[in-house]
Amino acid sequence: MFRSATISIIFALLILFIVQYMETGSIKILFQFNAFLIVIGGTLCATLLNFKSRFVIDAIKSSINVFKSSNVPNTKAIMDEILYLSDFSRRHGVFELNKIKDDISDPFLSRAIKLILDLNNLQSFYDILSSEIDYEEERELIHSRVFEAMGGYAPTFGIVGAVMGLIQVMSNVEDLTLLASGIATAFVATLYGVGVANLVFLPIAGNLKLHLREEIMAKQMILHGVISIYMEEHTSIIEEKLLPYINKKY
Repeated sequence: MFRSATISIIFALLILFIVQYMETGSIKILFQFNAFLIVIGGTLCATLLNFKSRFVIDAIKSSINVFKSSNVPNTKAIMDEILYLSDFSRRHGVFELNKIKDDISDPFLSRAIKLILDLNNLQSFYDILSSEIDYEEERELIHSRVFEAMGGYAPTFGIVGAVMGLIQVMSNVEDLTLLASGIATAFVATLYGVGVANLVFLPIAGNLKLHLREEIMAKQMILHGVISIYMEEHTSIIEEKLLPYINKKY
């Protein structure tokens, strides 16, 4: 899915360029730096007014995850590790997990095991980790909201760019050749605004939400898995509990 993000953007641009070339015999008119500057610059400024700069910077950094499949939580591997810990604790005792807690590969699972062993209190453990998961979800959700806002601002600034271009064109209304060319150039700004919103900003926002959901689901699985280990439930029962959390490969 994440590999297809790059392919989708490239394919969409190719379609745009091919159609433009078939209609006019040239794609040069699609490259207007002034229109690009108005749309991207205006969108960025409006976004910085809406959100703190650190949120915008973090959102842009997090958008890299859209093009990287390595950041998708491997819930199958996490479940296998939980089942191994369950089997170990049933054979040697829950508190014997102290001996192997540093060998756990998943950071959140390692923290959960250490926390349950240190607290030795199921309710406190659940309250602490549930609060951490809820806080992380709210903190990361802001990234998708930033791109949703950018997706709303971009078409508006595309219209602003078109109006500014038309104002310039109307000042030279005596020259019909220049008028026709100028109108076409002005509407490139609208194309930029609508295109970048619907091809880049809004899809990234949706993808970030999906990625966040998978991360939260993986941590929820760890939370319930560790609780089951502490309660000394049978490994096969734990497996049945965790199976719904496994992300399917499409």
